[in-house]
Amino acid sequence: MLKNLSTAPTIECDVLIIGAGGVGLRCAAEILEKKPDTRVVALTKVAHAQKSHTSTAQGGLSAVDPSDPEDLPVYHMFDTWKGSDCTADQHVVKKICEMAWEQLLWLEHRGMHFSRNPKGGFAKRTFGGHTVRFGEDSAFRAVFEADRTGKGIMDTGWGESLKRGVTILNQTLAIELLFVDNQCAGCLVFKQKEGEFVRILAKATVITAGGCGQVFKVTTNCRQNTGDYLSLALQAGLPVMNPEAVQFHPTGIVGPGILASETLRSVGGILRNRGLEPFMEKYAPKMKELAPRDLVARAIESEIREERGAFNPDHQIEHVWIDLRHLPASVHENDIPEVSGFFKKYMNLDPIDSLCPVRPSVHYHMGGIPTSEFGEVENSRQEIIPGLYAGGESAAASFHGFNRLGTNSLLELLVMGKVIGERVLEYLPQSPSQLKDARETLTTSKFSGYLDARGKGSTGHIRESLRSLMTRHAGVFRTEEGLRQALAQIRKLKGAAENVTLTTRSLKMNQELVQRWELDNLLDVALVMCESALNRKESRGAHFRTDYTERKDEYNYHTLISMKAFGATELGKREVNMSLFEEGGQHQEKFGLIQRKY
Repeated sequence: MLKNLSTAPTIECDVLIIGAGGVGLRCAAEILEKKPDTRVVALTKVAHAQKSHTSTAQGGLSAVDPSDPEDLPVYHMFDTWKGSDCTADQHVVKKICEMAWEQLLWLEHRGMHFSRNPKGGFAKRTFGGHTVRFGEDSAFRAVFEADRTGKGIMDTGWGESLKRGVTILNQTLAIELLFVDNQCAGCLVFKQKEGEFVRILAKATVITAGGCGQVFKVTTNCRQNTGDYLSLALQAGLPVMNPEAVQFHPTGIVGPGILASETLRSVGGILRNRGLEPFMEKYAPKMKELAPRDLVARAIESEIREERGAFNPDHQIEHVWIDLRHLPASVHENDIPEVSGFFKKYMNLDPIDSLCPVRPSVHYHMGGIPTSEFGEVENSRQEIIPGLYAGGESAAASFHGFNRLGTNSLLELLVMGKVIGERVLEYLPQSPSQLKDARETLTTSKFSGYLDARGKGSTGHIRESLRSLMTRHAGVFRTEEGLRQALAQIRKLKGAAENVTLTTRSLKMNQELVQRWELDNLLDVALVMCESALNRKESRGAHFRTDYTERKDEYNYHTLISMKAFGATELGKREVNMSLFEEGGQHQEKFGLIQRKY
């Protein structure tokens, strides 16, 4: 075993934020606006925080305008509840929907360049699953900055954090959570450029490290979204909630899988099969293209399965078309310029006069680290872990349940960033005034093992085998047989990973070493996804079992899964919060176990 895996001098701070994306920077800004002398350190895995995956979000964020005579927060709450297939937590839904407009104004007052209507107010568009009057008509509540809303949010959060003195560590990996007396005391990190391990001791630690789309072969997620935060939690003995709840965006661009925003459908894009027939009316007679994402994704996959899909010879894959040719030139130029550019760049097609090939692509993980409504991380017994928080796609509060409505993720990251920031400020005076040093227990031996391994395994080959396997057996449609096959193969791939030989033992900017670590994380995530999907013998939201096609009320709970060692999983449950239904009120019946019809 190598002897040189020692740690550099310890860094101390008040707040450590793991992930400098939208929710992390919103949290940092909230803390430093309220208490400017707080020492905040934020890590990012990428070369610069502006390369966070939040920057790629296109469509918009939903917020009910108090001056809108047609819309109400309770309609947004209903849409979110219905869209979740009755698995969102209702107290969280209420909190986020009611705080939405104030967070929109927070962005505007700090300089975000929202698109405007002819009267100078916020431009608004509709999105799938968003309605007024409990499903009667489509709601226009998505506020946006052209089709690059996420970039606008990142620019704003970055500016607010930078001017308030946040310390950002680029290309830094969160390796192992540190605990003292059952309280989170920070994290052991690996600084890639320096090739050194560093203990960061913090009174409060916030995990906001993004998604895990790279578990699958075709994804809208960036290269860095390898589910590191889920593995981080599992290795600390913490559970993951609803890992089986994976959203497949219906319109990924064929080939790269890059997101072709839901905006394309909200501005009037039509989905057509090989025969150029518009097919959504048969699956969602009322909302058609504007049905929730899980339904549209299954509709597209069904058309392909029933041999009504077109075939792309360049990528050797079947797909359907999205037709934008009938839209005015002004829509192409003003509303969807970035997405149009993607089709031109990656497919050599101009949406003004050409059909564009799309098919479902893994987009969002509704599961994550279980938290309270304030972002406080909970263990398997639903006890709060002092000093540890999580938000955004890393967490499951749960605002989205088993299916996220478009525009609700950007809303969640803003609101929960603020809420977590407030909670951290309340906690800091209660934390120990003197941070106790904490020592890692796993990491140095793990990394030494990576560097010392000698065998014929290939990280890249194993990774691609895993991603293909998950796409085949844990994709839009799932079966018991397929999930069992996947689990057996994942265990074999884990064994193969132990025999991977790295070509260099250097620690500085060793991408082989980072990818080997990521592979372990991907394997951890894939295993708990499949175990949880196998256990849930029903179809709910984005989780669809062809052998159990109906939703069953007995499964109206959140899955909790923990893992003592690889493959040694333990399943538990967390009840869905039904407070809006149980506490009564004017619209009580709307928040019961309703059926999803569109």
